[in-house]
Amino acid sequence: MEESRLAPLMGLDRLRMGTDGNGITSLVTFYGCPLKCRFCLNPQCHREISNIKLSRPDEVYNMVAIDELYYLATGGGVTFGGGEPLLYSEFIIKVLELGAKEWNITIETSLNVPFERIKVLLPYINEMIVDIKDINPQIYELYTQSSNKVVLENLKRLANCGYADKIVVRIPLINGYNKQDDVQNSKRILEYMGYSTFDIFEYKTDYRYEGKR
Repeated sequence: MEESRLAPLMGLDRLRMGTDGNGITSLVTFYGCPLKCRFCLNPQCHREISNIKLSRPDEVYNMVAIDELYYLATGGGVTFGGGEPLLYSEFIIKVLELGAKEWNITIETSLNVPFERIKVLLPYINEMIVDIKDINPQIYELYTQSSNKVVLENLKRLANCGYADKIVVRIPLINGYNKQDDVQNSKRILEYMGYSTFDIFEYKTDYRYEGKR
């Protein structure tokens, strides 16, 4: 599969208000994620995609462009999530280049991807919502079964290039994995990096990751 031409679309949720960015938004989600979180908020993203219909950029654009009047009237637009949307950066660029210049574009991401996948999208997006799980490497790895070394490097690079004020950092309290002191420690470290906008909340889910579906 050539990333810029086809992508496994997980879903489209139209006319969202007050979540996932400013104004009225459409949430476009993709299959695939580099993490294996013990509590996964979108477990369907781990499904095998061999039998899933792949979408073209123009198909996705046409599905979200139908609500353009709402985006323009409310300062809203399109949010790309998943799964991990930054696995499909070039595809997202192809979608946006079809005519999304006046829309507010948001990416919901774990940032656990090579920086190049982030960098190429920066000219096209207005905001990023980053779920860091926890800054502590041990807590992060226990919860996600992955390292957060790349996440921390990406956060530093984004701050260094002046992008921190366009990022909302989600710091969840995860039952059985971190505590309020850990959440506050993550916040302090992120503030030191230059971040100032946070979404601190508690995960509420009973789902546990047990491998691909």
